[in-house]
Amino acid sequence: MTVKLNRICIYPKDVQRITGKSEKSGRRLLKKIRERLGKEDHQFVTTEEFATYTGITSELIQQYLTD
Repeated sequence: MTVKLNRICIYPKDVQRITGKSEKSGRRLLKKIRERLGKEDHQFVTTEEFATYTGITSELIQQYLTD
């Protein structure tokens, strides 16, 4: 049985696909989320953190992630 692993990190291009805004807006949103969570610039934002911040369900976000 093969288990499909889903990506757990969100990138600006993903935010662009999800929100319909520009990639630069995606970068700004991820920066805002990192600041709110007390993360440093090199740390990733997970799908769960993005979902909590935006109010979008994790399941819906996973549908927009492509590898």
